[in-house]
Parts: sequence; structure tokens; C-alpha cells
Amino acid sequence: MTDQQHDTNQSGDETFAWSAEQETGSTGNPQAREWMTQLQAMIENLATQARPVIREIGIKAAELAVVAGEKAGPVAQRAAELTGQAGQKLAERSREMAAELRSQQAAASTGSEAETADAESGADKPTADVA
Repeated sequence: MTDQQHDTNQSGDETFAWSAEQETGSTGNPQAREWMTQLQAMIENLATQARPVIREIGIKAAELAVVAGEKAGPVAQRAAELTGQAGQKLAERSREMAAELRSQQAAASTGSEAETADAESGADKPTADVA
């Protein structure tokens, strides 16, 4: 039974089969040339029909880019304004912090000078409680 199936598979339509005779012929197979001609015509037809569609896609993409640019412009300007305002607030806070740190440093340095002066003046004076 498997032999019968094998035989029926081989006896099918062989018009699309590849053979060495077709490959080695110098004039080529007329059917192969016809297929190549048909394939070339289909490719050209497809390219011709695709041009307007591709052109429409390009136009639509350009229109979308215009709309996106128009909508993004005001948003970008508002973002720039907010960034500028935030930068000014940050600069002001930084100035205040720097001034506060300088005043703390100045107070600490004058406090340590006063302690040093007290220590020097206390070493020269005898204490009354010492017997």
C-alpha cells in the first residue's frame, strides 16, 4: 500500500518541477522566460500602484509632524518659563542659605576668639577662692 502511495505522488503534475535539462539549455525554457516576464510585469505593476499610496503616506506623515510641532511649541515655552521660575527660586534659596552659613561661621569664629581672650585674661589673675 505504501508503494501505491509513493507511485501516485510521483505521477502528479510536474509542470513546476525543476530538471537539469532546463538548467543546461542554452536557449532556456520558453515557459521559464514567460514566468519571468510575468513576474517582472507584476513587480512593475505593484510599484506603479504603490507610488500614490506611498506619496499619500508621506503627505499624512508631514501633516502629523506639523500638528505635533504646533502643539509642542506652547508646551515647550511653558516648560521653559516654569524652569526659569524654578531656577530663580533655587538661586534665592541658595543665597539665603549661603548668607546664613556665613553668619554662623562669623559667630562661631568671634565666639572662639572671645573664649580665647577670656582664657588668657583668667590665667593672669589669681583666684580669690584658692587658699
